Amino acid sequence: MIIADLHIHSKYSRATSKNMNIDGITKWAKIKGIDLLGTGDFTHYQWLSELKAHLKEVSYGLYECNGTHFFLTGEVSSIYSLGGRVRKIHTIIFAPTFHVVEKINKELSKIGNLDADGRPILGLPAKDLVEIVLGISKDCFIIPAHIWTPWFSLFGANSGFDDIEECFGEYTKNIHALETGLSSDPLMNWTLSKLDRFALISNSDAHSPENLGREANIFNCKLDYKEIIEAIKKKDKDKFKGTIEFFPEEGKYHFDGHRNCGITFSPKETKAHNNICPKCKRPLTIGVLHRVDELSDRELGFKPKAAIPFRHLVPLREIIAVSIDKTRTSTAVKKLYDYLVNHFGSEFRVLLDIPIEDLDKVHSKVAEGISRTREGKIKVEPGYDGVYGKVEIFEKEEGAKQISLF
Repeated sequence: MIIADLHIHSKYSRATSKNMNIDGITKWAKIKGIDLLGTGDFTHYQWLSELKAHLKEVSYGLYECNGTHFFLTGEVSSIYSLGGRVRKIHTIIFAPTFHVVEKINKELSKIGNLDADGRPILGLPAKDLVEIVLGISKDCFIIPAHIWTPWFSLFGANSGFDDIEECFGEYTKNIHALETGLSSDPLMNWTLSKLDRFALISNSDAHSPENLGREANIFNCKLDYKEIIEAIKKKDKDKFKGTIEFFPEEGKYHFDGHRNCGITFSPKETKAHNNICPKCKRPLTIGVLHRVDELSDRELGFKPKAAIPFRHLVPLREIIAVSIDKTRTSTAVKKLYDYLVNHFGSEFRVLLDIPIEDLDKVHSKVAEGISRTREGKIKVEPGYDGVYGKVEIFEKEEGAKQISLF
């Protein structure tokens, strides 16, 4: 099996750890058990230079460094006016070779400053981006990023669209997959029949090495650029085996609310308040659940016939922290995390594969926490307006506390 996290960022993106360099990324890929990563940020000249210096081409579209494999990827922020509204759409681009990347960067540099940020902001409609990229190489692959995020996404409440065709027009036929983002999962997306023809992928969008793989994809095929992309496009269940998901309530835009006012509402509560914060009297930030509910035409629980499976996980550090009643960054949590990863091979092996009875021999409470997480027997206080959700694996009387995930 191949575990792939295809959307990350480098140290050259805003609000990103300085440790998101080649060494930090490949080190943590091994710790996590990730086989394939997107490079992120290939539009930035300094990161591109580092990628060229460190990555070795294994085959067409596939690169390797320190035992970790890579696809060349970048994310573009398109900000433009359409239909009387300002639109803000993030798009992930996959390119097969550095030569193709250089051609893409040359064209995009005519439109905006690629040097300012690892994820450049361009006054370029999303459909025009598709036209430019595919005009350079038909082997490129384009995916709308975190499609429900309120501020920067395809369906975002503040600047998105109600339909994919509104955004991509005649190039909608070239869009084959959508990234669900941390605040939604496939189950929520399955409530929209118009999304049935698209593959749903999940990635970390990591800004620090420790967050690599917090969402990911699982493939059972050759480690090959074209084969993996075709598996996604065709929703080939024999090759695209599933996605690894946050519990969507953990995402920082799942519920509606106002962070500064400490207000968090379900969609029903928001509607009862006419979308207005009861404290400051300003509009609430409308979250992902509310937006999905607005556009859905099915009940939650419907599963399309061609749906790719998924499973929810909680990061191992969080499970350890609540199990031993320590903070996620404490020395005790780090020590136990390192032991489990070194003893069993990787974080994903601990979370997904190792029998609970084997984990129980190391630490019974952590083993119980992992067991409950695998079975979905946890509680989550939903995130809202940029605040991550809080997970509770054990009842308070069981001796563990509720912690913020990030």
